[in-house]
Amino acid sequence: MSEGGTTGPLLYAVFAAVLGMLQFGFNTGVINAPREFIENFINDNYSVNSDTVFSVIVSIFAIGGMIGCPLASWIADKRGRKFALIVNAAFGVIGAIFMGVSKVSTSLAMLIIGRFLIGINCGFATTASPTYVSEVAPVRLRGAFGTVNQLAVGFGMVGGQILGIDVILGSNDGWPWLLGLAVVPSAVQFLMLLFAPESPRYLLLVKRDEEQARKVLKKLRGTSEIEDEIKDMHDEDLAERQEEKFTIGDLIRIKSLRTPLIIGIVMHLSQQLGGINAVLYYSSTIFVNAGLTERDARLASIGVGSMLFIMALVSIPLMDRLGRRTLQLCGLGGMTLFSILMTIAFFTYENNTTMSIFAVLFTLLYVAFFGVGPSSIPWMILSELFGQGARSAAVSVGALVNWFANFIVGLTFIPLSTALGNFVFLPFTVLLIFFFAFTYFKLPETKNRTIEEVTALFKK
Repeated sequence: MSEGGTTGPLLYAVFAAVLGMLQFGFNTGVINAPREFIENFINDNYSVNSDTVFSVIVSIFAIGGMIGCPLASWIADKRGRKFALIVNAAFGVIGAIFMGVSKVSTSLAMLIIGRFLIGINCGFATTASPTYVSEVAPVRLRGAFGTVNQLAVGFGMVGGQILGIDVILGSNDGWPWLLGLAVVPSAVQFLMLLFAPESPRYLLLVKRDEEQARKVLKKLRGTSEIEDEIKDMHDEDLAERQEEKFTIGDLIRIKSLRTPLIIGIVMHLSQQLGGINAVLYYSSTIFVNAGLTERDARLASIGVGSMLFIMALVSIPLMDRLGRRTLQLCGLGGMTLFSILMTIAFFTYENNTTMSIFAVLFTLLYVAFFGVGPSSIPWMILSELFGQGARSAAVSVGALVNWFANFIVGLTFIPLSTALGNFVFLPFTVLLIFFFAFTYFKLPETKNRTIEEVTALFKK
């Protein structure tokens, strides 16, 4: 049987790739805690509005992400998946060094440039890592390995939040170290990738190097029985050569590609516009508003990251058992319910410790349901809805939309919260109801279907 299970070389390759996603989680979660210390640094050295500058530091990350995505897919197609991941690691090392030395050299510009470069690094990772992982993993484990990307994000986020508490690096002296620590995953990734294999699919279908592809595949599968898998790749290649290469413009023009593209885009929007980033970027603020003390709010924030991590673990076995569609619907339904309960709790917590606790509990459950499906499925779904000819373009459009929505939420949550007060989650609730309905009516199940079978659905 060529559908081999996990082997040492496969786990090594996947681990090397997902370090990029760990970086993404770390840099999303890490900026929450040191806010006041970074603002102190800005106020001590510059006469500018530190709130505005801090917003720039937070959101420039997403601008970098928007640049990193298309760049990664271009390099991955031209020079290979592995080379794209190596470039990604290099951006991470440089960005982390810039952030780490920004205080010593009293340079706000270095801090902003560092965040921008680390944004490019994370944008690269969100495109290159899932592509590489889905191409080295055996078909029946693709869903489970796809979830490993999300596990790495959760793990990085918890790490960033824990290191940011006051007793560790959450201080005036500690924050440059906190941000500079991002050098570690990137440096380790860079070294590991030097010994990781290229994607066998890329070798076979793009480089036309069948001998090398077989060699790599035998090593990854730990067996010489790889004929079925090579044949599947050739079949897909044959089908693809009859299909031409598609650009982003084609995806919009051709109906059998536009439908899955719209589905993929809505899945990505459901991940960001369901309000999760409001919770991730500003969880401490939300918990303080719900009546917790500053210190308890920071600790409760670690609960948010931990919940994501735990749910990513829980959803790994479910992904291929229950399927993407079921998990996505379950996740969006739960998020809708708990965003409504959070709003009720925000109204009743004053002088009411019980409701304060419930507000935190509902927030954590809302995050838990996000972890069930919406946290990982959008990153997997696009590569499962498109054949080889259109996959790269589709994945990069999805990632671009995801980063843009991330940017919008990061930028607007504080003004939104000022304007709407306790109703701040209502716009998200309305959007979640829409996303649930859309998924219910439009998303096909991709579990245990080959890519040909899925693309055939949209040609009918």
